[in-house]
Amino acid sequence: MNFVERVKAILLQPKSEWPVIAAEPGDAGYLFTNYVCIVSAIPPVCSFIGGVIIGYGPYQLGVVAGLLHAIVVYVLGLVGVFVMAYVIDYLAGVFDGQRNLGNAMKVSAYAPTAAWVAGVFNLIPVLAVLGILGLYSLYLLYTGIAVLMRPPQGKTLIYTVAVVVCLFVVWIVIFGVIGAIFGMGLWMR
Repeated sequence: MNFVERVKAILLQPKSEWPVIAAEPGDAGYLFTNYVCIVSAIPPVCSFIGGVIIGYGPYQLGVVAGLLHAIVVYVLGLVGVFVMAYVIDYLAGVFDGQRNLGNAMKVSAYAPTAAWVAGVFNLIPVLAVLGILGLYSLYLLYTGIAVLMRPPQGKTLIYTVAVVVCLFVVWIVIFGVIGAIFGMGLWMR
């Protein structure tokens, strides 16, 4: 797998890329070291650079607080990908799909690509609102679930919605942990 080609293919041709992904190994170690750990670093690294150098209006992040925040967001994001693979696998059984943790790991690893790549807009905090383009990841999730988890055609959309709801709950917990660790006063210098 060529890393750059995979990012391009999953973003520009997801319907033809998911079957290619389906034929590859679903080993979490391989997916994390060769893809997830690299692409998921884009938002926290760009947020760190944008927050420390440019700042958010009149506020700038301190270097130490910004670095700690980036590390915590990165690690919890990796945990979120791992948790979501288990959620996707579990819900496959609920929606008459094919339970397969390896395939669920692939969906969880590749579907957030658009959101991660959109994290580049965090380099300039004023442009961070363009991160909304990362919502394309919802379509990637839908197409990935359809190909890899194989629910009946009529259940693919509701299965995807259920995964998104669970994803939302997981991210509320993750951001709650981040908020508890990093109070707003710690952000300013």
